Amino acid sequence: MALLCLIFSFLIATTTFAQTNQQQFDSLTNGQFPKDGAGAVVYISKGDQVLYKKAFGKANIELDVDMTPEHIFRLGSVTKQFTATLILMLAEQGKLSLQDDIRKYLSDFPQKQKVITIEALLTHTSGVINYTGLPSFTEELKRKDLSPKQLVDLFAAEPLEYEPGTDYKYSNSGYILLGYIIEKITGKAYVECIDETIFKPLGMNHSYYDSPTKIIPGRVAGYVQRNGVYRNADYLSMTLPYAAGSLMSTAGDLQKWYNGLHDGKLIKPDILRKALTSFKLSSGRLTGYGYGWETGNVQGRPSVKHIGVVNGFFTYLAYLPQENISISILRNCDSPYDPDILTSKLLAVTLGKPYDYSPVILKPAELEPFQGLYNVKNGGKYSVRLQDGNLMYYYPGGPKTRLVPLGKDQFVLENSLNMFKFTRDKKRKVNGFTIIGTGMSGAAVLEKGLGAQPKIMLSLKQLQAYTGKYQFNPGPMFEVVLDNHILYGQVGNDRKELVAFDRHKFYARDLDAVIVFKMDIKGKVVSLTKTQNSDMVATKLL
Repeated sequence: MALLCLIFSFLIATTTFAQTNQQQFDSLTNGQFPKDGAGAVVYISKGDQVLYKKAFGKANIELDVDMTPEHIFRLGSVTKQFTATLILMLAEQGKLSLQDDIRKYLSDFPQKQKVITIEALLTHTSGVINYTGLPSFTEELKRKDLSPKQLVDLFAAEPLEYEPGTDYKYSNSGYILLGYIIEKITGKAYVECIDETIFKPLGMNHSYYDSPTKIIPGRVAGYVQRNGVYRNADYLSMTLPYAAGSLMSTAGDLQKWYNGLHDGKLIKPDILRKALTSFKLSSGRLTGYGYGWETGNVQGRPSVKHIGVVNGFFTYLAYLPQENISISILRNCDSPYDPDILTSKLLAVTLGKPYDYSPVILKPAELEPFQGLYNVKNGGKYSVRLQDGNLMYYYPGGPKTRLVPLGKDQFVLENSLNMFKFTRDKKRKVNGFTIIGTGMSGAAVLEKGLGAQPKIMLSLKQLQAYTGKYQFNPGPMFEVVLDNHILYGQVGNDRKELVAFDRHKFYARDLDAVIVFKMDIKGKVVSLTKTQNSDMVATKLL
């Protein structure tokens, strides 16, 4: 009887915990995706257990078909982790070494000044230029079917951007070369290798190499959204993304993918661990990218993740390898979107450690010691400066973001999960900070102190004197408008508030930019100079 009571109590506790998680998941995802626009699927699993799956919006807007969790999406660059795994499987079989010169398998690839290894392709450290950024990658070309050899020929003659192993720069070309190497070694087409080596063994029965002619039940339509208006995505020959981005799948199949990796069905655990670990450059700097995965963390737990963007689709996968927890966010719209915060919050709930920041109020005098110009390691210079009682963080010419106080020397960057911990020297003076977010940790040292951003008040008549249209040459029309006693600088629909800090001088409230107006001898405005990294002069139009 006691045993039955214990089991019953356990079941109640487990059910309650699951219900609580469902409520937290819903609270995080609700409102993230439109009900009547392009849709999305959010799918969270732990091993074979599905923790959460929900569909939003439309699979096909024109036919008014609702999205379901079973629908099939293009994966875009998420394809790269599959290509990387095929390469690692070939390495395990002794058919290649990651340190091999790629010309061992691609003898027709031009000799470069330095050796390019297979590992350099996997880690985006090869220096091979990204073919999708070349002028030859035109709208016309995007509609053509090309063979792997023809794809390679698009960039093969281009010089290396840097010596292999000395820098990191994301390049689709590297994974085109990897796909071609797979075909050369196996004697089979890439699509056959993926299907026979990964999809079929793992039971991924709803995963494919994309094809515009093949009937694929459950395939959703892809859309773009610009200025709030949907339209069908432009055609793209899926021979072009190839081994860098041409696969399709469902959220359920992606669960099988991560379970297969976790269970050692494809590569050995030690090889997988290396693939999920940041590569280190010859300088010792970590890149934040392994073999087909970006590295990160959720509440201190190691994670890997990847974005996939391809015509009409935006996908995001993240995985906690130690817990075997995966999440897929699949969207049939390629409009810009940052899923990292939502994904990290959802995964944190699964860990039982939800992100919960409780801001505190600090007076300007308490915020002043943190001001300064900081040198962020491998990240450039950033300013921390008081503005209207708030501590703002920004790089030269960049947007200003508030640092929200959380406690002693601790802040969170507004609308992010990046925690700042300021450090002090022996005299208790601030001398730097560390950043812990969902990616690699960072650190900065104080270069010099800064004072609070000054501000002066101007009368309505004084503000009106600056209004009007100004022409940059070369450049766009810049308009200065007065709205409800507030001065704005505007280019097209982009409007920024201007705050006076000295005679004829203004700064942008949410952007590191300064406007200085020039007056003639009669005191009338004749031009302005905008300083945002560099100076641009605009003449006032009569």
